[in-house]
Amino acid sequence: MADPASDVQREEGPNAGRFFIPLGPGAEAEMTYRLADGTMIVTHTGVPRAFEGRGIAASLVRALIADARAQGRKITPLCSYVASQFRRHPEWSDLLA
Repeated sequence: MADPASDVQREEGPNAGRFFIPLGPGAEAEMTYRLADGTMIVTHTGVPRAFEGRGIAASLVRALIADARAQGRKITPLCSYVASQFRRHPEWSDLLA
């Protein structure tokens, strides 16, 4: 697998979306969110066990941060992994809803 950060894709509908990274046949990592009043409410981040420990979830979070900044959105991290990343990166605090 190449650098996971370069493989992050985004799908978004009117009320929800997801960031995901295809990892191979039948496998992908994903982060899901709902949209409400300009806020991305992150509900889940998942990486298949066979791919854990490679920084894949962190790549999804970095894509979330970049997208929120580019679109002027705020983030509510209901997902425990994303919430922990916000605690580790105080420079992202301006994005918290």
